[in-house]
Amino acid sequence: MSGDRYTISDQNALYFVTFTVVNWIDVFSRKDYKIEIVDSLNYCIDNKGLIVYSWCIMSNHLHLIIQAQKGYNLSAIIRDFKKFTAKRILKMIATEPESRREWMLEQFEFMGRRLKRISKYKFWKDDNHAIELSTNNMMDVRLDYLHNNPVKAMIVEDPEHYIFSSARDYAGKKGLVKVQLLS
Repeated sequence: MSGDRYTISDQNALYFVTFTVVNWIDVFSRKDYKIEIVDSLNYCIDNKGLIVYSWCIMSNHLHLIIQAQKGYNLSAIIRDFKKFTAKRILKMIATEPESRREWMLEQFEFMGRRLKRISKYKFWKDDNHAIELSTNNMMDVRLDYLHNNPVKAMIVEDPEHYIFSSARDYAGKKGLVKVQLLS
């Protein structure tokens, strides 16, 4: 993706990716926007060939360890996910109670004006910071990093207490996204 030195070269390999909201806007401080991400991930799992091994939604970004099923294209899944979630969340911001509505929409519109391919708003940064996880050690390091993000941000004391993360699944509790646990 544009200027991203971390590219997805093998469409069926295992990747750690990060999707970041433009200007690091804290969109995901609202529960409804996080639920939209959860629902969209589950839709991609059920209908688009996405395998999610771990995930964590922070206030302005989303971390995932993901893979595409054989016969599916990970880049296409990511493109569709980001396009759909951007439209849905922007619509929610514009139509539902949101104290930061004008400011956020101005920010998204400003970022959209910078790109000819954008009709109005730019929600997600283009890059995904995709890192192929080719060894068990790389997987373990990224899984630990991802699940400890809310702890480092002092949102929770223990990773499994954060509901918008797969740390719950790895602790033996049922999480919100249909993950496949890494062994």
